[in-house]
Amino acid sequence: MSRVRRTVRTLADGREIIYYDEEPSGQPRSTEDTRDLPPVRPGTEIRRDPLTGEWVVLAAHRQTRTYRPPANACPLCPSRPGSATEIPESDYDVVVFENRFPSFAQGVPAVGSTVEGSPLVPSAGGIGRCEVVCFTSDHNRSFGELSPRRVRTVLDVWADRTEALAEVPGVRQVYPFENRGTEIGVTLDHPHGQIYGYPFTTPKTERMLAVARDHRRDTGRAVFGDLLAAERAHGQRVLVSSAHWTAFVPPAARWPVHVLLAPHRQVPDLPALTQAERDDFAEVYLALLGMLDGLYGRPLPYVAGWNQAPVQSEQELSWLHLEVLSVLRAKDKLKYLAGSESGMAVWINDTTPEQMAQRLRAAGDRRTVRDR
Repeated sequence: MSRVRRTVRTLADGREIIYYDEEPSGQPRSTEDTRDLPPVRPGTEIRRDPLTGEWVVLAAHRQTRTYRPPANACPLCPSRPGSATEIPESDYDVVVFENRFPSFAQGVPAVGSTVEGSPLVPSAGGIGRCEVVCFTSDHNRSFGELSPRRVRTVLDVWADRTEALAEVPGVRQVYPFENRGTEIGVTLDHPHGQIYGYPFTTPKTERMLAVARDHRRDTGRAVFGDLLAAERAHGQRVLVSSAHWTAFVPPAARWPVHVLLAPHRQVPDLPALTQAERDDFAEVYLALLGMLDGLYGRPLPYVAGWNQAPVQSEQELSWLHLEVLSVLRAKDKLKYLAGSESGMAVWINDTTPEQMAQRLRAAGDRRTVRDR
């Protein structure tokens, strides 16, 4: 983190806040949080479904979280006279703080080892950590409008927090992600993301690891590496490619807009990326986001999340990649997870990956022409 200055402070209710400033020679952050806040007492519990083996998170306290406040009451903007927010400073570059309404946390109440009256259902406290990452102090800016330098800073922050959360007691997997747009369910419009430190390996990751394990046994190679090589050689679904990264529409895409962005070298997680790979990511990701916003001529609602190896396990099977997906199947039409998807987890896509890749490349070309 030599590129930025890192300052750790404490909010009024005891939560940690970390400032990442792009001018290392500046003064450390020192503004106190003067709000009168009650202590955070999350009551998260996890229960394992005996029919699928998957963990389900119960976090009833999140029902009271802040929901779509007006811009002048945004809790992620810098504080100003008469309006104290989650960030005490009057300005910032990138800031991370513990979520006030976490899905996972330290010090959650103990629960029984099984659900009362249902001994087939294991249960435990939702031990872990949830953080909020604010990409900029500018309320009206999107991730795709950040400078390459700021994107590089955010990537460094994700890597730094991945290492930190991997040391938190109970955390088994770290997932940095961004939700963008009301159609996705975003409750705060300020450009931000989150980081979840799960107390288990997620079901999706477990399935991917099982497939990778079988492929490694049968071929001696990494399944993601073989997929990436095939997509780069074929090219029809490739959107952006550089010295270190390639973005492509997966050949079995589930979502109307579905993109994978991966490094050419197998690495298990964000901290393992080299300085050159981190520099290159900023340019490639900004080009991809330009395509996404150009697709329908409007800001695209999306989820962008990093698939990383579980904490201190399965490193040799994992291949770091960013997955970007959107529920928007047309400019004014949403893809709903209806009977087949919700009931049977069998996905039905309304377009082909080849059609979507062609449309995204065309959207990128149109955007480039407009920007000249």
